[in-house]
Amino acid sequence: MRFSIVIPLKSDNAYIRETLAALKQVDYDDYEIIVLPDEPFDGWGKDVNAIATGAVGPGAKRDLALPHATGDILAFLDDDTYPDCNWLKNSVKYFNDPQIGAIGGPAVTPASDSLRQQASGNVYASFLGGGNYAYRYLPKETKAVDDYPTCNLLVRRTVFESIGGFDTTFWPGEDTKLCLDIVKRGLKIIYAPDVIVFHHRRPLFAGHLNQVRSYALHRGYFAKRFPQTSLRPSYFLPTFLVIGFGIGIIFSLFFPGFWFVYTVGMVAYVAAVFTSARASSRGFQLTLLTGLGIIATHLVYGVWFVAGLLSLRLSEESE
Repeated sequence: MRFSIVIPLKSDNAYIRETLAALKQVDYDDYEIIVLPDEPFDGWGKDVNAIATGAVGPGAKRDLALPHATGDILAFLDDDTYPDCNWLKNSVKYFNDPQIGAIGGPAVTPASDSLRQQASGNVYASFLGGGNYAYRYLPKETKAVDDYPTCNLLVRRTVFESIGGFDTTFWPGEDTKLCLDIVKRGLKIIYAPDVIVFHHRRPLFAGHLNQVRSYALHRGYFAKRFPQTSLRPSYFLPTFLVIGFGIGIIFSLFFPGFWFVYTVGMVAYVAAVFTSARASSRGFQLTLLTGLGIIATHLVYGVWFVAGLLSLRLSEESE
């Protein structure tokens, strides 16, 4: 089984250098590396097929890689990820089942990330931050999924060709469309906990929250556009929380006796947040940052999910 590793990016950077160095240590022989920068670049070595794409989105870049790929499996990475040495070897057994069209594995925060990056990763991996999707950031049990990020997603070439690739200008969200197209064909997407990559996080708070804002905006819009996988109660929970905060303040202004109930509720919420943060963190400083990050994530996601839900169109949407 041959793998074509596909990595879209804008230009050369320190992270892609780390990715390519890690790929040299992968315990598997039959693979190729395709890197897709905006502009031509030949500084990655002869074993890297660098294909200039112009300034297009990640989904379009991955589609442009297809004519150049020779593998049976298209293995998608982001340029700020790097694989575990057993990444490809461990994935082979899953593709022995012809009903499996794709597999996705956890994207673990590297131990080398800064404190604020670690906190960002802990938010996503915590029970109250990542919720039902914390398995995307830590190895959990194997299971079938229907939506998975492309930072660690491996797809059969024949399946990718049959659905026409990503065929979208959405970003983020291109992975949601691709996965939905796969499951619509009656194929499975399997979460494989031993197919691991390491994913550098955006640090708390600005970088992390800007990413959360983008995720929430698209997920809110996708709740209408792709309801099969995006119209789910779990995606609405942060919005319900924000609404609850607002209603609680209003009630307390008009009914002073409600302040006690509201205060108890807020204390319980904060206690639950920091309990969740402590479970995914080591040390006081990291726990504090993670807890504050969870609260900020809830607020930003809750507001921008509504913005996406009310949007008639996103700027990235194709005609």
